[in-house]
Amino acid sequence: MKHLPKKRFGQNFLHDAGVLQQIIEAIAPAPEDRMIEIGPGKGAMTVRLLAHLNELHVVELDRDLVMLLQKAFANRSLKIHSADALQFEFDQLRTDERKLRIVGNLPYNISTPLLFHLAQYAPLVKDQHFMLQKEVVERMVAAPGGRDYGRLSVMLQWRYHMSQLFVVPPQAFDPPPKVESAIVRMIPIAQPLACEQRFLEQVVTTAFSQRRKVIRNSLDSLFSESQLIEAGVNPQARPETIGLDAFVYLARKLEG
Repeated sequence: MKHLPKKRFGQNFLHDAGVLQQIIEAIAPAPEDRMIEIGPGKGAMTVRLLAHLNELHVVELDRDLVMLLQKAFANRSLKIHSADALQFEFDQLRTDERKLRIVGNLPYNISTPLLFHLAQYAPLVKDQHFMLQKEVVERMVAAPGGRDYGRLSVMLQWRYHMSQLFVVPPQAFDPPPKVESAIVRMIPIAQPLACEQRFLEQVVTTAFSQRRKVIRNSLDSLFSESQLIEAGVNPQARPETIGLDAFVYLARKLEG
């Protein structure tokens, strides 16, 4: 299928057969799975997923690619949703007791907002496997104490168990991106630590908006020093050293 990649959609099409096979093996699709692929592109992974599935849903924004997919998979069990994944209501695809399995080579220019959009559907999801910029994956899975640990780490680790599976080189794509990519596995946590998301978001965003400051100064608009100590937080610590449990505790304190 001929299609020129469009920069405005962040299109880099994966074509390396070996990498595609690795991804399929990591996902391990089964016939009855309720599988959704975000950004199928020209269908390189789509065709491999369909080989294992009774049905596959795809969400594609580019109307030219939608037309190509309609022609290429006219007689296959492919359900094409011509839509923006950032606006798509994924819960509409859960029509029975089966949880959703979501996969995709996510456009790097919208990866973070898309991950946050998907997080609201976590209770309906069995797992997610995504190709992302390696730097983003490293931030997602980072532990407290390093420079990669931040808002993205805390908010996603509150919702998911995550692991980086393997790295994908630029030459596996057309056109090759300027950065390395990585595959991440995200499994929703059945019972996240109890707190209201908007308060956790407020605490975490405030803390990391001035990450060079000690936590006492970055959160002085929300908490007193004694409240930080009560949460088990050293007021002189930097935000990147604070664990998820402490952020959740502070969010609950703010909520209360």
